[in-house]
Amino acid sequence: MSATLFELFPVPVHHVRGFCDAAQAAALARRLSEAAVVDNDKSAQLAHSSPLGPGMHPELDALVDRLGAPVQAFGELLLGETLRWLVKEIWVNVLQPGGQQALHNHANSFVSGIVYLTPSDASARTVFQRGMGGTEFVLRNTHAGTRSGAFNADKWIAPQPGPGDLLLFPSYLLHEVPRNLGRDRTTLAFNAIPHRLDAWGYTLSLQP
Repeated sequence: MSATLFELFPVPVHHVRGFCDAAQAAALARRLSEAAVVDNDKSAQLAHSSPLGPGMHPELDALVDRLGAPVQAFGELLLGETLRWLVKEIWVNVLQPGGQQALHNHANSFVSGIVYLTPSDASARTVFQRGMGGTEFVLRNTHAGTRSGAFNADKWIAPQPGPGDLLLFPSYLLHEVPRNLGRDRTTLAFNAIPHRLDAWGYTLSLQP
């Protein structure tokens, strides 16, 4: 007897280790963490910057330029075509001990990402949550004897990141950061869009 298991409609998440070197990541953390002055409305130990624009930090501009290739390759997985991509916004997050990031996703974008600038405690790894209100079974089989896997898990915890690592994911994915039990965790988050979408000749331009 022969049997084949098909994994239908998988969702890609791309972990790029060493996207930038640790020294560059540490330098960016020192320069950009001071810009995180916007308090998070759900956690007093989490602060964000306003969107950081071109020309504000030459090192950041260089990093954004380097994002082009991995974002384009990831976007091809999502949309099935090599397109031009724009990082439309990027900002810094500083998560202090005891802080957490509430469950959320990113609107008005297609690819989102995180560049980890400092070491992250294992308690504060990025966690992805299965979408709520979907088309899965309403009744659940969840108890101490069940085994969690790709087809029945509610959550997926990203691998432990190092300084300079990059994580890419579809912007619609719900994600959160649990309570940080370690030291300050500094990251850059960003959203990206393609230059256009084409649905059988009905073309939507998304870039200036």
